[in-house]
Amino acid sequence: MDLLEMAKNNSKRNAPFYIKMLSLFSVVRGYNILLIVIAQYLASIFIFSAEKSLKHVLLDVNLFFIVFSTTCVIAAGYIINSFYDSEADKINRPLKSKIDAIVSQKVKLQIYFALNFLGVLIALMVSWRAALFFSVYIFSIWFYSHKLKKYPLTGLFSGAIISILPFFAVFVYFKNFSEIIFTHAAFLFFILLIRELIKDLEKLKGDFIQNYQTIAVKYGEQFTKTLITILSVFTLNPVYFLLKLPEVGGMRYYFYFSVAVLIIFNVLLWIGKTKQQYVKLHLIIKLLIVAGVFSLALIDYSVIIDRILVK
Repeated sequence: MDLLEMAKNNSKRNAPFYIKMLSLFSVVRGYNILLIVIAQYLASIFIFSAEKSLKHVLLDVNLFFIVFSTTCVIAAGYIINSFYDSEADKINRPLKSKIDAIVSQKVKLQIYFALNFLGVLIALMVSWRAALFFSVYIFSIWFYSHKLKKYPLTGLFSGAIISILPFFAVFVYFKNFSEIIFTHAAFLFFILLIRELIKDLEKLKGDFIQNYQTIAVKYGEQFTKTLITILSVFTLNPVYFLLKLPEVGGMRYYFYFSVAVLIIFNVLLWIGKTKQQYVKLHLIIKLLIVAGVFSLALIDYSVIIDRILVK
C-alpha cells in the first residue's frame, strides 16, 4: 500500500513503519530543514568565517552542534505548527493533511517535546548562551503558532523573523558583524515577508473559516497584492548596496536574476486569482530562496579555491 492510499484510508495503527516515517518527514518538512542546514554551512564558509579554511569550518564540532540544534528545533516547530493548523490544513491542503494524519497527534507531540529537549541539550554543549538562544527560539515558534499567526501584522512579521533566526544562531556563534551580512539579511527579510503574504493568499479560504485574521483575510486580496508589490520594490534598496560591495563577487548575478524574477512574479501576481495560481507564485519565491542559498558560494570566486587548497 503506497503513501497516498494509506493517507486516504487514514489508518494510524496499521500503517507500516516506513509509511509513518514518510508521514513524519512530511510533517517536519525535511526538505526545508535540509536546505537550512546547507544554508548555515555555506554562510559559515563564505561569509561568517572568511579567514578560516574549509576543513576547519566543516570539522568545527561546535558549529555542528549549532546546526544540529537548529535542525531539532525547526523540526519541532513544524510539528507544533501542524498541530495548531490541523483544521485549517484540512481545507487548504487536504491531501497533505491526510498524509500528516497517519502519525497520531499524541505521537507528534511526544516527538515535539523530545526534539526541543534534545535541541537545547545539544546547544548547552556549546554554551549556556546558545542554549538560551534556542530556548527563546522554541518559545517564539510556539507563541507564533498558537497566537501571533492569527493576527495581521504580528503574523506577517513574526513569521518572517522566525524564518531568518536560524542564520542568526550561526551569526552570533562566529560574532562576525559585517556590512554584507546585515544588508543581505535585509534583502532576505523582504523576500520572506513576500513569502508570508503569498502563503496568506494561498490559504485564504481555510484561514477565513478558522477566523485567522491574516492580512489577506482582513484587508482583502487587492490590498495584499499591493503590499507584496511595495515589498518587492523595497528589495531593490539592499540589492543596490550589495552590488556596490566588491566582496559580493559572482553573487551579483543572483541579484540581477532576483530583480528579473520579482518583476515577472508581480505581473503574474496581479493576473492571478485562484489558489492554484498562488501556489505557483509561492513556488517561485521558494525557488528564489533556494537559489539564494546556493549563490552564497559565489560571493568570491577566489575563496572557493583557497578554501579547498588551504589545510
